[in-house]
Amino acid sequence: MDKVQAKKLAFFLPNTFTALNMGCGFASIIFGINGDIYKAAMVLILGAIFDSVDGRVARMTGTQSLFGEQFDSISDVVSFGLAPAMLIWSHFLRDTGRIGLLVSFIYLLCGALRLARFNANIDKVSSNYFQGLPIPGAAMAIVGFCLLSTQLPILVEIKVIAIIYTLFFAALMISNIPFNSFKKSEWIKKHRKRALFLMFLLIALTFVYEEYMIVANILVYVFGSLIYFILNKGKFDEIFLWKSEDDQ
Repeated sequence: MDKVQAKKLAFFLPNTFTALNMGCGFASIIFGINGDIYKAAMVLILGAIFDSVDGRVARMTGTQSLFGEQFDSISDVVSFGLAPAMLIWSHFLRDTGRIGLLVSFIYLLCGALRLARFNANIDKVSSNYFQGLPIPGAAMAIVGFCLLSTQLPILVEIKVIAIIYTLFFAALMISNIPFNSFKKSEWIKKHRKRALFLMFLLIALTFVYEEYMIVANILVYVFGSLIYFILNKGKFDEIFLWKSEDDQ
């Protein structure tokens, strides 16, 4: 294989994972419409894994590109915007008429706005924090809620719980609340072994008790971030304020 072919293959590889992510979102929509909520939720988890891989592969191979960034965002709208919105509607809100459609659309709209804002500010936001909850995190919150409902059917019966839950995570996506990315966490740097052990423990528990652990993980992360933000509000007052080119 010559260098030109190798370069084409390297460029093709991360975009393949992005396409697989989109395929998982499409499959989730089909499963959800057909009433197979467990498969619809689990295939979105697979999509999240593919989404976490494509960027790393692009950086490892040196094939980051504007095309890849845009393709990834489009894929995320399908997998983490449209698919979870359809999942909420088909499993919880199908019988609520226009209210269910509106709530599902608000989630999708907020997800699309979150991605558009991320793309617009990609060179400005600190890598330490996300501006608002990332859309894969919100999607996993929906997935976890759906899986939990298979063990607690009352969540399906009381529609208002699903409505409030969905709107809460939709609002978090377009908020200015900083969510730690842990990319430059001092605690992780100082306690690598402990962090690695904790990560493997959480993964193992999630494989065994996925109906409970996925929603538990995301809720701990979200409410932990909210509490930290409230207690350290002054520290983050200007974290997402940037000067425009005209002000410089």
